Amino acid sequence: MKKALVIAPQPFFSPRGTPFSVYYRTAVMAEKNVEIDLLTYGEGQDIDIPRVNIIRIPRFSILGNVKIGPSKLKLFLDIFIFLRAIRLLNRNEYHFVHAHEEAVFLCHFLKRFYKFKMVYDMHSSLPQQLTNFQFTRSSILIRLFEKMENACLHSADAVITICPDLYEYVDGIIKDKDKHILIENSLFDKVNVKSIGAGSLDCPGKTDDSKDTTYELAEGKQYVVYVGTLEPYQGIDLLVGAFRRVVDENPDAFLLIVGGTADQEAKYRKMAEENGIGRHCLFTGRVPQSLAKKYMQVASVLVSPRSSGTNTPLKIYEYLASGIPIVATDIHSHTQILDEDVAFLVKPQIQSMAEGLSSALNGGEKRKMVTSNARKLFEGKYSRRIYEEKIDKLLKILS
Repeated sequence: MKKALVIAPQPFFSPRGTPFSVYYRTAVMAEKNVEIDLLTYGEGQDIDIPRVNIIRIPRFSILGNVKIGPSKLKLFLDIFIFLRAIRLLNRNEYHFVHAHEEAVFLCHFLKRFYKFKMVYDMHSSLPQQLTNFQFTRSSILIRLFEKMENACLHSADAVITICPDLYEYVDGIIKDKDKHILIENSLFDKVNVKSIGAGSLDCPGKTDDSKDTTYELAEGKQYVVYVGTLEPYQGIDLLVGAFRRVVDENPDAFLLIVGGTADQEAKYRKMAEENGIGRHCLFTGRVPQSLAKKYMQVASVLVSPRSSGTNTPLKIYEYLASGIPIVATDIHSHTQILDEDVAFLVKPQIQSMAEGLSSALNGGEKRKMVTSNARKLFEGKYSRRIYEEKIDKLLKILS
């Protein structure tokens, strides 16, 4: 049996940017008879994964929660990740070390001393993150990160990217194309969280601000459902703005928005009231994964109104498999995966979004066509069978 060290400097498992990719990569590798030590932050909930031992650094709860993107808190916590990694490498012989995101910098340094094979699991370009999250404007620091990232890409024994845009970016840098695999984050099986106190949780994302309340949904409505975070780039303002026009044409249309913090929920509920559609909208806030799936199942249309970005939203893969028509903005993060054959694509504008939603609700034959094509696309390119084949290829590269 092979033994591997997975280093994931993230809150594992936490609703604040829950790392599904870490879970599914680790779980599927473990299914392939790999024994895994998973080194991660103290924040989060433990997950039941056979053959996986979750190892945490101290929580440091007094410093607050880890946020998405680069931060000083992450830099502090990564010192302890680094020290614990050294301790584990001294005690164990690992066939390979699987580094998620910025953990690759630590592994790149340690590789020269411990001679392990290294996997770089790359979800985004780290220099771009510094700019996108406004962590720094220093051109010197950004160029330094670019050089460090390129060095890690060259020294890695295998590189994983998660979307076509990132795949093309990396292929333009590395010489050995055979070590590079595109593995989309396309799995969405239930995740089993270990018992905490009384009771057991069967899904991620359960914290003090997540709601177990199941809202009674009226029958006879055409539900337009969005599931995800309510960050500005998700385009919720566009969706709310467009829905006034949708209701005018489709009185039975009802907007169900699942996710978001209490502050975000209040912000967009107020926007809906100002647009005169308060009675036609429900904001559930953040809910457990199992409840989010139940809300998706009542949808007449699933929508992704994202206004910017290059990485494909994780929800798109589940949308494709759902058998429910998709409305999505015609931007690169969507069109890497979607086209007019599998979805109703719209411009990131209120009028276009409204027209696309109405077309999807009333589309007749086109509804049937796009949902049928979407299921075929998912089964042919993104199903569990395809995912496992790619993990098999990764393990063969590392053999």
